[in-house]
Amino acid sequence: MGVLNDDVVLIQKGSKPGEPYVITVNCPDKTGLGCDLCRIILDFGLYITKGDISTDGIWCYIVLWVVPHSSSLSIRWSNLKDRLLSICPPCSASYCFNLQANCTAPSPFYLLKFFSLDRKGLLHDVTQVLCELELSIQRVKVMTTPDDRVLDLFFITDNLDLLHTKQRQEDTLEQLNAVLGESCISCELQLAGPEYKNHQCISSLSPVIAEELFRCELSDKESRSQALSPDMTILKKATVVVDNSLSPAHTLLQIYCVDHKGLVYDILRTLKDYNIKISYGRFSQNTKGYRDLDLFIQQKDGKKIVDLEKQTALCSRLKMEMLHPLRVVISNRGPDTELLVANPVELSGNGRPRVFFDATLALKLLGICIFSAEIGRHSTSDREWEVYRFLLEENCEFQFLNMVGKNQIVDRVRRLLMGW
Repeated sequence: MGVLNDDVVLIQKGSKPGEPYVITVNCPDKTGLGCDLCRIILDFGLYITKGDISTDGIWCYIVLWVVPHSSSLSIRWSNLKDRLLSICPPCSASYCFNLQANCTAPSPFYLLKFFSLDRKGLLHDVTQVLCELELSIQRVKVMTTPDDRVLDLFFITDNLDLLHTKQRQEDTLEQLNAVLGESCISCELQLAGPEYKNHQCISSLSPVIAEELFRCELSDKESRSQALSPDMTILKKATVVVDNSLSPAHTLLQIYCVDHKGLVYDILRTLKDYNIKISYGRFSQNTKGYRDLDLFIQQKDGKKIVDLEKQTALCSRLKMEMLHPLRVVISNRGPDTELLVANPVELSGNGRPRVFFDATLALKLLGICIFSAEIGRHSTSDREWEVYRFLLEENCEFQFLNMVGKNQIVDRVRRLLMGW
C-alpha cells in the first residue's frame, strides 16, 4: 500500500497570524532522514519550535512545527515542499530494490564570477540574493584589488536543478545586477571547470589556529577567543542521560540544553553519523531558553546501546555538538586581522547551511569591511570541517586594534550564527 506523492509532505499554515506552520512527512523510513529534513528546514531559514518522530523501522511519520527565524524572510513554501519531497524514499513496496535506480546525479557546479567596485556589505548582499534564489554556495574566493575593486568567485549548485536553462541563468544575473547596480563591471555565470578542484581545500592554517579551531574540548576557563562570554556559560549545563530500563528494545536518550539555531539538526546529524536510528522522538518547545528532547534509539543492527564505552562516546559527542556546533576565532595574520568560522561536515559530505550568510551579515551589521574571503574544507584526524576565512579591513568604522574589540567581533558573530 503506497501513499500519493502529494501526501508524502504536507505543509499547513497556522490558523492564526504568528502561529507555526506544521510540516508533516509520511514516507518509508531510512537512517538519517530526520537529519536531512532538518538540514533543509534550516537552509530555508526556519526554526523548529517542536516536533514528533515515529517509525516502525519501515515507515515513518514526522511532524515538525516551524517558524521563520526572521520576520523579514519570505519563505517559498511550495519550494520547501519540493525539496523535502526530493529526499524522501520512494513510496513503493519495492523501493529498497530500486533505490539506486531512483538516485539522481549530483547537481553540477557552476562558477559565478563578478568584478565590481567595492562597497560595505557587498558580499552579504550578493549572498542574500543567492540564498533567495535557492543557489547553494559551495566554495568562495573573494579578492580586493589595490584600487578598491573586488573579484568574487562563487562556486554554486542549484537546489532547483534549473541553472542549466537560459531562463534561470538570465534571472540569476538580472537579480545580481540589480544588487550590484552601477558598481558592476562584469558578471558571468558558467559551468565550473577544473578550477573548482583548486578551490576545494582551504589555504594552510597555522598549527596554533588549527589546534584552537578543531580541538576536541573547549573550555571557558582558558584565555582563548573560543572562550564563552560570562552570560553564555549557561551552555555548560547541557546534559545527556542514557536510560536502558524503560524499553526492552530501545535506548532512551534524554537531552536537556540551551536552545540555539539548528539545535535539532545538530543532534540528528550526530546520530546519523553514528548510524543510529530514531524509533520515536519528541522535541519540546523552548522553555526559558532551554529545550528537552526524548529520543528512543537503536543501533544499526536493531539493538540497544548497552556498551558503556559507546554510551560515553555518544554522550560526549552530542554535548560537543550542542555546546560548540560552530567555532569562531579571530587572530592576526601578519599585520592583518582574520576571522575564522568552522563547522563539522556530515559524513555524507554535507556542510551546515547559511553559515556564510550569517557570518557576512554579522560583519555588515558591525560595519566591518571584508578585504578577502574564502570557503574550503580542512581534514583532521577524525573528521572533515568546513572553514570560512575573512580578512578584515582596518579602515572601517569598527575598531579592533585591541583584544576587547576583537572579542566583541567574535561574540557578535557567534551570537548571530547561534540565533541568540
